Amino acid sequence: MELTQEKIDLISRIIKNDRKYPNNEDLYDDFFNETCKRSVAILNAIETESTLEAYLKRVVTTSIVNVLKDSGRLRRTRSGYMSTKEVALDSSDDADYSDVVIKYSDIKIPQNPEEIVIQKEILEFVADTIRKIDEEDPDKDYLHIYTLRYDKGMTQKEISEELGISQSEISKRLYKLMDKVRSIIE
Repeated sequence: MELTQEKIDLISRIIKNDRKYPNNEDLYDDFFNETCKRSVAILNAIETESTLEAYLKRVVTTSIVNVLKDSGRLRRTRSGYMSTKEVALDSSDDADYSDVVIKYSDIKIPQNPEEIVIQKEILEFVADTIRKIDEEDPDKDYLHIYTLRYDKGMTQKEISEELGISQSEISKRLYKLMDKVRSIIE
């Protein structure tokens, strides 16, 4: 499947507007490739541009976090993820904060109400679809795997260790789940 130039431009714009993009411009190609890999199957199924943009914003954020984790620029903490360049608050009292820079450009202004509603509807539809798929085949634990991967940001390896299932099986189940969601959407 080929991406049209307008969809390529839309993905590029969303990546460059993401709050994690500044200071990581050198990873743009990785961000773009990861986003395309995660969204190419559904891009043509979404008809309205606002719905597509809301969906892609979520995919871009997930893709950027994964690329940053894989490149060693983000690390997991108890409270979420933090840049490996940031100084942890619980570090020793003699820490040197002289090179810490506060950027006010990273503050996100809330979306307009229509975008929030559209994004919420898309996420609710996908969540309902995944719940139905999980109910149809509860032995596969699709909902739990999806939650660990996309809500908690765990890697397939971490999920396999937590559930006691091989990493290749986790990969197969995630692919099968996305394939089922895609077929329902189409």
